Amino acid sequence: MISRNSMRAVVVRRVGGPEALEVVRVPVPEPGPRQVRIRVEAAAVNPVDIATRSGALIDAGLMAPRETIGIGWDVAGTVDRVGPGVTTFVVGQRVIGLRDLLDRSLGAYAEYLVLDADAVAPAPPDVDATEAATLPLNALTAQQALALLGLSAGDTLLVTGAAGAVGGFAVELAVRSGLRVVAQVADEDAAFVRGLGAGWTVPRTCADLAEAVRALVPGGVDGALDGAGLGVRATAAVRNGGAYAGVAGGPAPVPLRGMRIHQEWIRADGTALAELAALGLTLRVADVLPLERAAEAHERLSAGGSRGRLVLTP
Repeated sequence: MISRNSMRAVVVRRVGGPEALEVVRVPVPEPGPRQVRIRVEAAAVNPVDIATRSGALIDAGLMAPRETIGIGWDVAGTVDRVGPGVTTFVVGQRVIGLRDLLDRSLGAYAEYLVLDADAVAPAPPDVDATEAATLPLNALTAQQALALLGLSAGDTLLVTGAAGAVGGFAVELAVRSGLRVVAQVADEDAAFVRGLGAGWTVPRTCADLAEAVRALVPGGVDGALDGAGLGVRATAAVRNGGAYAGVAGGPAPVPLRGMRIHQEWIRADGTALAELAALGLTLRVADVLPLERAAEAHERLSAGGSRGRLVLTP
């Protein structure tokens, strides 16, 4: 039962392993001007949550140390209250949103979340909250990375980690925009990514990714979206003057052979998110766990092997 004045939330007060995740009671946040408060129904668990909890983002200089760190980026739920100046959402409306601000004491692992209205979009129609919560971070990452590549219909694209959360959306969105996709995947996921529209697949375990890709696309692909963080192994498969977009962080590859190198850093975009929500993209939920089992969800995500996202519900 949600108290009128307080709520449960998962926070980190001392970075570390999954045990650092604490379920605490905090005041229910109030929306300010041009903000909405969402009654959270589902929050997806992402690798960035692990990096936040462990302190890796602090070590990388991506966020400052703070006394209390909120966890969780992806949210699906219902608008509970709107702040002054909000005209695009109404109380009771089903929405999804993305919290892209790292330096906050509350995240999506909570019973309520306040977001800027321009980080929120109507939820996908006919989709439950647990599925909808898997869309914002990963679909926006894929869309924004594809935009950085600047490819045109008919061009060829290598997607590494193509069966992953970002990679799957990247394949689907690329095919919808007329690109021809080479997907790097584990053998057991090849049929799945072909179902998303990939024209070719190469095994994740192949000794020489560039050689395998160039055997399918002589001269190399026009661009690579590197969902697996392979760096130079992916750029080696790209033609001279082609483009590369990394989404996993870390140092960017050197722009050899006239290549355009991009690193995608996600930003919330409610307008783009609304467009993605209307596309009927493939949404995958590996399992649904209650908020109190957030540590277990982090352990399972770290262990790997999940097909789809783990999702927490208050």
